[in-house]
Amino acid sequence: MDDIVLARALHVLAVVHWIGGLAFVTLVVLPLARARLVGEEALSLFESVEQRFSAQVRISIPLAGATGLWMTYRLDLWQRFIEPEFWWMTAMFGLWLVFMLMLFVIEPLARTKFESRARQMPGPTLRRISRLHELLLALAFLTAFWAVAGAHGFIFF
Repeated sequence: MDDIVLARALHVLAVVHWIGGLAFVTLVVLPLARARLVGEEALSLFESVEQRFSAQVRISIPLAGATGLWMTYRLDLWQRFIEPEFWWMTAMFGLWLVFMLMLFVIEPLARTKFESRARQMPGPTLRRISRLHELLLALAFLTAFWAVAGAHGFIFF
């Protein structure tokens, strides 16, 4: 197995873990917490799942970025970032950057404020978290769809 095949396989595995986990939290955990539990119980469920998942994606998201960078470097694909028909590569990078910033910069900086607000207003906080997760999941699904279609020759415009 050459390095490109290995990088592609690891890239897909990392993205499946990352976006699959996001889908699970967004479509299963948050609705369950909001519908069946109240206040502290709902927040406790979300926080315990999110804490475990966050520790895992601190590996899969950087791995997706590193393997994507490696493939871009080894295949000399830099030009694609400025060619309109390869807009999906820029979209993949943009999505990855948003999640990296959220995971490694925004979340640690906002953690104390979030926890304080969540204890005071659990319902509205869970609704806000749900909406953010839904937006991020929609962006991730659209990006994945167009990236796969684009990689197989489909030109959107």
